[in-house]
Amino acid sequence: MMKHITAFLILLLLPLCSLAQTVTLDECQRLAHENYPLIKQYDLIKQTTDYTVDNISKGWYPQISALAQATLQSDVMTLPDPLQKMLGQQGLDVKGLRKDQYRIGVDINQTIYDGGLIREQKNVAQLEGEVQQAQTTTELYSVRGRINELYFGILLLDEKLMLNKDLQTLLQSNLDKLQAMLAHGTAMQSDVNILKAEKLKAEQQATELEASRQSLMNMLSLFTGKQITGIAMPQDIVVSSAGNNRPELDLFNSQIKLFYAREKLLDARLKPRVSAFAQGYYGYPGFDQFDAMFNRTWKLNGMIGVRVSWNIGALYTRKNDRAKLNAARGLTETVRETFLFNNRLLETQQNDGIAKYGKLISEDRDIITLRREVRRAAESKLTHGIIDTNNLLQEITRENQSRINLSTHQVLLLKENEKSNNLYNVGSRRAAHSLRQ
Repeated sequence: MMKHITAFLILLLLPLCSLAQTVTLDECQRLAHENYPLIKQYDLIKQTTDYTVDNISKGWYPQISALAQATLQSDVMTLPDPLQKMLGQQGLDVKGLRKDQYRIGVDINQTIYDGGLIREQKNVAQLEGEVQQAQTTTELYSVRGRINELYFGILLLDEKLMLNKDLQTLLQSNLDKLQAMLAHGTAMQSDVNILKAEKLKAEQQATELEASRQSLMNMLSLFTGKQITGIAMPQDIVVSSAGNNRPELDLFNSQIKLFYAREKLLDARLKPRVSAFAQGYYGYPGFDQFDAMFNRTWKLNGMIGVRVSWNIGALYTRKNDRAKLNAARGLTETVRETFLFNNRLLETQQNDGIAKYGKLISEDRDIITLRREVRRAAESKLTHGIIDTNNLLQEITRENQSRINLSTHQVLLLKENEKSNNLYNVGSRRAAHSLRQ
């Protein structure tokens, strides 16, 4: 029965194990990018832009409007009295136009030439979509920084957990020696208790480190949409000096293109427009109003023609509109230059940081070598009764701290290299050296 239960539990856990995986930094960045809710904006922006451009294109379609009108006028056109009397003498009844008039009709207008207005409107709409896409990409890029913080935070905790395990092993080794000495009467119970307490303290620190690591791992899993149990150790990150591909620059360039497109749109609004039109209505009076004075019946009426229109109202605000666009374009160019300047400052700062951590790592290795020798000497002295347990613990703690310093500086070096690459949106990484060296 117990075997069946065990097999059943294994079957239940297999799907969860298949979901859990160890991932690299590049994979975390890619998964977080694909899983982040903001990614949905790309399709929505594209759809909105396509609909807008399609609607603008329909400006070339015939514009049709229907109308129905009923009016009551205070006065209407009449014949001169002498002419009316003369027609009356001839037996013609001149009723005159009615003051109540009616018409039901249709107006059709077809644009022939619009001065490039529709073309420029479509160009502006497409560039507005590009700006929105670039803004989304810029916002998504900020996720990289959050992933880096989680990833390198986990990496540092992994290193500390490994060193904590080494510390526990070292403490246990010395504890075994002291217990053997206690059995032979060459050590005191208090010495054994000191080491036991120190080992328990190390175990307690391991519990805290593991809890912190699990918290960061849960957040990384939430970002990526995958159940992650471990991360791969980066083999150093080579800083590339390739061109700057940051998404912010694409955003600035798209915004500047949009300003130029809007300036062309201002020019298009000033050009005359040519259109063909047709009007038709059924009602009273018709175009032949003289006949309508004698015959008050409804008739069909129609008219076709070509119309040239030129709205010069845009001239009133043209100067200010161009000045506003130039000012906005200048502001964007200033923001772009500021961004590049700050990038250069950060590059200098991070290059200094990389050099600093490289030097610290070299010094850390020398310190560890010396601390190891001092600790081994202290172990020998304790065995011969020259020093007490507290002196040994001090040396063990100092050696362990020097190892922690080395791991911390190595992780920070990798982090600084990654930040340097992020300054230029560089994704490729190649091995240079391992933290385990």
